[in-house]
Amino acid sequence: MIADLHIHTTFSDGLLTPEEVVDLAVKKELDGIAITDHDTTLGIDRAIERSKIYKDIQVIPGIEFSCIYTTEEIHILGYFIDYKSPDLIQLTYNLRLERMNRGYKILDKLNSLGINVTIDDVKKISGANNIGRPHIARALIKKGWVNSIDEAFDKYLEIGKAAYVERYKLSIEDAIDIIHRCKGIAVIAHPGLIKDKNIIYYCIKIGVDGIETVHSKHSKKEIEFYTKLANKHNLIKTGGSDCHGQLINGDYVLGKYCIDLDDLDQMKGLN
Repeated sequence: MIADLHIHTTFSDGLLTPEEVVDLAVKKELDGIAITDHDTTLGIDRAIERSKIYKDIQVIPGIEFSCIYTTEEIHILGYFIDYKSPDLIQLTYNLRLERMNRGYKILDKLNSLGINVTIDDVKKISGANNIGRPHIARALIKKGWVNSIDEAFDKYLEIGKAAYVERYKLSIEDAIDIIHRCKGIAVIAHPGLIKDKNIIYYCIKIGVDGIETVHSKHSKKEIEFYTKLANKHNLIKTGGSDCHGQLINGDYVLGKYCIDLDDLDQMKGLN
């Protein structure tokens, strides 16, 4: 009885539609998945509706908020949220507008550097109402300016690079607060990727409910460390692939990094 609790769809920076995610999860023989798109819940209803054609797959409403603490980007996952909460709908709408505006500014900077990538190039990848840095990175690849998403970020899109644009700063406190107000549980995403480890302890101090111990970019040693840390502070332990729909060595990462549904029951009891 396994669940992958960190999956993105085409409603943020994933390559698979919500329906394709559910179909793939069933093919991978998963019992549960969480749709955790960046700063939006628009894909959840479609995933839940798709799951109804199958017998034994549970779709958990989720979200991944991108926050800023000092100069570092920190991600906070929310699970079992009331994704139809008016407060959440308004917040995510505002975040989408900010993300779109930021995308236009990044493209302006790239154009000023002599890099010819247009909004239409990006929308062919992202869709009409969704522009994020990964979409711009993929457009750069398609136009031949870089060879990989990592190269796009390293050269142009990361903090301090020539085309970087500072985005609207949702605080960690605000992310945890809105998740709690929507009757959900708040979890620190992929702590192994956080550079300043003091931020993890800060999140614990201000009331985060859990830690994503299992993640596709965590080493075995990191999984062990964050499991012990979660146990020490009586926090929920979650896990997921952080699947964005790319094929890696001929397969999808979805379903390869999971938690047991017994842990999921513990999560449900808190929300």
